[in-house]
Amino acid sequence: MRFALPIALALTTSLGCLAAQAAGVAVSVKDAAGKPLSRAVVSLEPVTGRVAVKPLPSVEVGQIKRQFAPQVTIVPVGTPVTFTNFDTVRHHVYSFSSTKPFELKLYAGVPNAPVVFDKPGIAVVGCNIHDQMAAWIAVLDTPLYGLTGADGRTRIGAVGAGSYRLKVWHPGLANTTDGVVNVITVGAPDMEHAVQLDVSADPLVPLP
Repeated sequence: MRFALPIALALTTSLGCLAAQAAGVAVSVKDAAGKPLSRAVVSLEPVTGRVAVKPLPSVEVGQIKRQFAPQVTIVPVGTPVTFTNFDTVRHHVYSFSSTKPFELKLYAGVPNAPVVFDKPGIAVVGCNIHDQMAAWIAVLDTPLYGLTGADGRTRIGAVGAGSYRLKVWHPGLANTTDGVVNVITVGAPDMEHAVQLDVSADPLVPLP
């Protein structure tokens, strides 16, 4: 019993050192004209090794007023997504993306089962009945991510010291690109990083 206090102190000191080494990374995303880009997907992946990632219990993407809500959703690999139809008309939701091809034929309310996104990448989702409906599911193999707000900014907290690939993606980018990738070094102090994306057009419905 006389060793319990020193061990506890050592553990507290160790945890304190780890916390001191973690930092926040703030990222601002703008288009070529310098306008903030909302709903850009920002993620960090270690240059060497990986950070353990855990699926979310569930995520909902609704259909409201013949639009997907939200239009851009980030999920860790293995997360089930329920495409709930809140409209009074039926929808036929599908994706032909290699990340997760699926089809939910004409339905109202809640589908029989969620769609599990088990592979990293971007899945483009549409409705076979209403062509104006589009959504994007960003499936990430890292727990370090954020989605920019109306000001084009997001912050990823508790990032351990080291070198990371900073990936930024937006639906307005050409289909042939995976987004912009920069290598950054994270230290103890918080840091800020600015990214400019050459979006051809913004397909997202404006935020209310």
